[in-house]
Amino acid sequence: MFCSNCGSEVPEGSNNCPNCGAPLTTSAKMGNAMNNAADMARSAFSQAEKSFGSAINDIKNDFNGNGTVPTGGPLKTDRTLLAYILLTIITCGLYGYYFLYSMAKEVNIACEGDGEQTAGLIAFLLLSFFTCGFYAYYWYYKLGNRLCANAPRYGMNFQENGTTILLWCVIGLIACGIGPFVAMHILIKNTNAICAAYNRVNGLA
Repeated sequence: MFCSNCGSEVPEGSNNCPNCGAPLTTSAKMGNAMNNAADMARSAFSQAEKSFGSAINDIKNDFNGNGTVPTGGPLKTDRTLLAYILLTIITCGLYGYYFLYSMAKEVNIACEGDGEQTAGLIAFLLLSFFTCGFYAYYWYYKLGNRLCANAPRYGMNFQENGTTILLWCVIGLIACGIGPFVAMHILIKNTNAICAAYNRVNGLA
């Protein structure tokens, strides 16, 4: 806090300048209060930037296709279609996006080294928006193919591939709208199997 008359620094809470004795005006007090608030805001922003730095980096990595580093814990193997549907409804669709994000991230970990990369949530949302939803079907198709192609490396064999998923998503719509749910069930089942195999191979089961 500084005196508007002589410019000397004044201790907080003072009514008069200890150097020249001039009374501190209300505007001076308000100006100093605003400066203090700005300093506090800058400090808070700096702290927030440090705290959320890792989360921001995760989002950047997902968008750039680099978010494949495992956390060291076992991959999730208990996903279910029922939980996906119910929680998506309860959260007004938000859980559905988190579900896709989580599934893509863990598939990238379990299938790392196959030369493929399952796009993260940001790319999924943006490209689906700009293609009027068509990219979502392509994403499901690619994921189905990737799971099928990686099954043999874990001693498994999946009958369903990306074409199966695509057929259920598109043609299955005429079957009372249950086609997309069947497609999601297949993706969930195969993802769980791949993740469980990954956990066993890496001693995480």
